[in-house]
Amino acid sequence: MGALSEAEISSLDAWWRAANYLSVGQIYLLDNPLLERDLEPDDIKPRLLGHWGTTPGLNLVYTHLNRLIRERDVNAIFLAGPGHGGPAVVAQAWLEGTYSELYPRISYDKLGMLRLFCQFSFPGGIPSHAAPETPGSIHEGGELGYVLSHAYGAALDNPDLLVAAVVGDGEFETGPLAASWHSNKFLDPVHDGAVLPILHLNGYKIANPTVPARIPREELVSLLNGYGHEVLTVEGSDPHDVHQQLAEAMDTAHDRIREIQRAARDGEEWQWRPWPMILLVTPKGWTGPHEVDGKLVEGTWRSHQVPLSETRNNAAHRRQLQEWLASYVPGELFGDDGVPVESVRSLAPAGVRRMSANPHANGGLLRKPLVLPDFRDHAVEVTEPGASVHEATRVFGQYLVDVVRDNPDTFRIFGPDETASNRLDPVYAVTDKVFQGAIWDVDEHLARSGRVMEILSEHTCQGWCEGYLLTGRHGIFSCYEAFIHLVDSMLNQHAKWLKTTRGIGWRADISSLNYLLTSHVWRQDHNGLSHQDPGFIDHVVNKKAEVVRVYLPPDTNTLLSTMQHCLASTHYVNVVVSGKQPAFDWLTAEEADLHCARGVGIWDWASNDGTESGAEPDVVIAAAGDVPTLEALAAVSLLRTHLPEVKVRFVNVVDLMRLQDDTEHPHGLPHAEFDGIFTADKPVIFAYHGYPWLIHRLTYRRSNHANLHVRGYKEEGTTTTPFDMVMMNDLDRYHLVMDVIDRVPGLGQSAAAVRQLMVDTRRRARQWTRDNGEDLPEVRDWTWTGDVEPGRSPSVDTSADF
Repeated sequence: MGALSEAEISSLDAWWRAANYLSVGQIYLLDNPLLERDLEPDDIKPRLLGHWGTTPGLNLVYTHLNRLIRERDVNAIFLAGPGHGGPAVVAQAWLEGTYSELYPRISYDKLGMLRLFCQFSFPGGIPSHAAPETPGSIHEGGELGYVLSHAYGAALDNPDLLVAAVVGDGEFETGPLAASWHSNKFLDPVHDGAVLPILHLNGYKIANPTVPARIPREELVSLLNGYGHEVLTVEGSDPHDVHQQLAEAMDTAHDRIREIQRAARDGEEWQWRPWPMILLVTPKGWTGPHEVDGKLVEGTWRSHQVPLSETRNNAAHRRQLQEWLASYVPGELFGDDGVPVESVRSLAPAGVRRMSANPHANGGLLRKPLVLPDFRDHAVEVTEPGASVHEATRVFGQYLVDVVRDNPDTFRIFGPDETASNRLDPVYAVTDKVFQGAIWDVDEHLARSGRVMEILSEHTCQGWCEGYLLTGRHGIFSCYEAFIHLVDSMLNQHAKWLKTTRGIGWRADISSLNYLLTSHVWRQDHNGLSHQDPGFIDHVVNKKAEVVRVYLPPDTNTLLSTMQHCLASTHYVNVVVSGKQPAFDWLTAEEADLHCARGVGIWDWASNDGTESGAEPDVVIAAAGDVPTLEALAAVSLLRTHLPEVKVRFVNVVDLMRLQDDTEHPHGLPHAEFDGIFTADKPVIFAYHGYPWLIHRLTYRRSNHANLHVRGYKEEGTTTTPFDMVMMNDLDRYHLVMDVIDRVPGLGQSAAAVRQLMVDTRRRARQWTRDNGEDLPEVRDWTWTGDVEPGRSPSVDTSADF
């Protein structure tokens, strides 16, 4: 492009000044929004909670993106990576008119401006981040490190979309951000959109200089080049000069993007082309107070939050704030009625080209339901409980073949190098793993386009998946159970987003975030203790009940039914834990679907308590999880053999949240129904997949809680055999039988010999593993042989929505 005219620079500067004025007003003002008189103490908020330092840079980038959109009809959204960029994006949304359209009370006039100011970081108002309440936002920025992965997730399968992602130089120091620079190696220029990273180098974090600002510039540029970017540098502190530079950089970057896409879409021979990015170097807190109380502020860490902190009680600070606001010349920008003047209003893009109104930033508006096969078409045949064995996740992988085939541009599978390891590799019959690096002959299933995305960074996988969902598509994140903890904090942020957007009428529901956790704690015997941790469930359960769901399908058909439900659901975090190793099939497809719909149920074929005739059990044996279900059923079999007079009711839990009561969670069972299944006063021996105390936490309000005894993982593990692993944590069948004997009244003495047999057998099983390196044959080769005719319909109807 040629140089901007003076008139063009003046227009850009006017919009930028207006946005900066609105930003400062949000941080400080309760009244006098147009400076129609001198500021008084009551005009100032009593608690100043905003952040100024990053705001002028964000406003500058947004201003220039608007020029690009207007002049080139670009379809773009804006992601603010710096953590406290709320004043900027809120100001921009109000200037564009979107804010008033969505929140009529915050009108596009003087009163609306005042209300805009009053609500910011104020009780009953809005947060200081680019929060869900902010039009145009899909990235809050409340936690640093995720802006690029979110941006690339948004660009996937959106060939027309440009995602502008501002990376703060403090954020640049985070591990998740460092890994996410590699996302450009997974962006298909034929079918995907583009990401324009803008690294804003303003020099400081809260109290310290940033690493990228203090290393030699050539080293930083070399690093960014090494990440696969052509670096376009914009640097300065003179607004006139910076406007000129940034306009040229924006046009050059867009030209480069279009050329990369054109070459790929025209079918030219593939070659790696670096994607453009902008390195923007401007002072922190630019255009704010240069000095305060004799100390340098502009361009330093002191401008990070509130440069003038005593404006309500300090007359000198208040005068300085007034001078600061007046420096933007609001009389040139807003009429007496507070409406931006026509010369400013005309600079906003039209309609949905406004980044604050772009539907990609409200992805539920664009979301279309997945075309899902009936899981019964992939279900395994079950003639009798335990008569067959399958790898549950491999069968689910076969189900995903249909999902991928029938949803070719709205569904992706994300995972850290584990798709094949987790047995989902049947999908490679219909898709490949996308990769834009060098592909060698030895590589398998690597291609320039594909629906599977693998990078050895759980943070990046999660960020891609979130960005994809937030812009209206669908996905699944498959991961080893122990290492999903790496994204604990990201899960926090996404769950908070879902919780908040449930109360925002104009935000449409997005597809659920679906985790499939496999290679789980009980079958990580070959990797050992480092790979054994089921605690992600505990973390998820801490989130608001209306957005979290946890499922522990006990076999293949229940996994299929569960995943079909999760893939069709909206606005939840669904956590599904299922083993990938060969395991028994317990339920037919019809039984599995009914059991999953109930979430918890009595398995009559594994019970001998005479429930149908109204009898009560002596003990309830319950299980949640595939391995706990196996051990609990084996314990039932032992009881039938050695203590046939003991009446046992077997209960399986697939929807963990059914254990809570209905006042605590939407899936919770009313107390009467819970007592109908678990009894009101009988011993309950519960074999659980994870840490035992979670079951106590979920059931502490139940009348029979005192009789509940839970076995689960208690941080014991190593590289050992599968059965030795459960023995180390006292979850094994023999220990469960001992628990029954110890807790059923009257069995302590009459069953003493049986208990001793269980103790001795455990000892023999342990020694066998030490002598032979494998499990005891009677454990290894165990199969279910119930001596009661299987009852195919659970006798207690606890029907509930999934």
